[in-house]
Amino acid sequence: MKNRVVITGMGAVTPVGNQKDTFWENIKNGVSGVDMISRFDASSYTTQIAAEIKDLKVEDYIDRKEARRMDRFSQYAVIAAKQAIEDAKIDLSIVDKDRFGVILGSGVGGMETLEEQAKVLMNKGNNRISPFFVPMMIGNMAAGQIAITVGARGINVTTVTACASGTNAIGDAFRAIQWGDADLILAGGTEAAITPLAVGGFCSMKAMSTRNDDPKGASRPFDADRDGFIMGEGSGIVLLERLDHALNRGAHIYAEIVGYGLTADAYHITDPAPNGEGGARAMKLAIQDAGVTPEQIDYINAHGTSTFKNDKFETMAIKSVFGEYAYKVAISSTKSMTGHLLGAAGGVEAIIVALSIEDSFIPPTINYTTKDPECDLDYVPNTGRKASVQYGLSNSFGFGGHNACILLKKYDE
Repeated sequence: MKNRVVITGMGAVTPVGNQKDTFWENIKNGVSGVDMISRFDASSYTTQIAAEIKDLKVEDYIDRKEARRMDRFSQYAVIAAKQAIEDAKIDLSIVDKDRFGVILGSGVGGMETLEEQAKVLMNKGNNRISPFFVPMMIGNMAAGQIAITVGARGINVTTVTACASGTNAIGDAFRAIQWGDADLILAGGTEAAITPLAVGGFCSMKAMSTRNDDPKGASRPFDADRDGFIMGEGSGIVLLERLDHALNRGAHIYAEIVGYGLTADAYHITDPAPNGEGGARAMKLAIQDAGVTPEQIDYINAHGTSTFKNDKFETMAIKSVFGEYAYKVAISSTKSMTGHLLGAAGGVEAIIVALSIEDSFIPPTINYTTKDPECDLDYVPNTGRKASVQYGLSNSFGFGGHNACILLKKYDE
């Protein structure tokens, strides 16, 4: 018999708040975290806007010396993990550390460190490269740093499935606990790719919005005037626990994870499969895994990137899975506020779905002003709404044709 798996703690470092409660209030109220890029001079770039982390005091969470030896993506992850542990009110001194794991997603890893050390190589020579370059840059190091910080000696894995990474990490953690490989796992995603090279690369692809004169209104998923995504950064991490483990310690349970679906388009390196059929199959698998019907889903946190093809094909995918009920289910893209956190998106959006269930509130898709006849579903435009959410689905789709969906449920005995 499979173990039941619940969420008992959350940590969020995001462009709209650096801890869970602030983040959630801003998401509920439709606050945009997008502004002009301050990290570097982007004046020559076609896209000069992003959703950066603001006012984060890293030293409040990590010793200064240790922080200097971590890329920004690892810093965000360690901070979010510490928040999740504190939020879960778990006593690490009595946890079986051999059955405590970390599964984290990151699409890009230590891009900032890579760029900085490439400059050192070119300008000063190979003998000036930092000895910390490799352990700061490699994509698995955020998961490793979390394990070192909390003493988690169990399963430790990093998923790299582009923008599906965070959702795959949570889904894989869900499976590991279901199958008895761990008692509790910190899972989610982290990313810090607002760098000259990464932003330049996405600009060259013409994938990002060029609405530089209107940063707050630039991310507009499902809107007819959308013109590309906005890059975000940060980390979203949840603590997953085996149900009986959580009950034995009297933990607060935000939601239960009941379904996981993952597929590949096997079609194109960046474009989604025709009609969004790969994403549709992932949604179907998650719903089937939970043993429910599409009509039982109350809320979908869409991948909703604000790119032309993604939003159109995700809408088609939802229609293919839900039929006529597609017009009744509430859908929102919170990337309209946070920007697209790439490999961290799934972690942050899982937190949003869990809090939607906990708070009986569905957040909005902001900047929705012009209807697209090909995107004609209920995207909860501009203003969130109170609503009972028993089941919430979170979609994440990534370059390379990776699709991942997790289904959360209101916990009941």
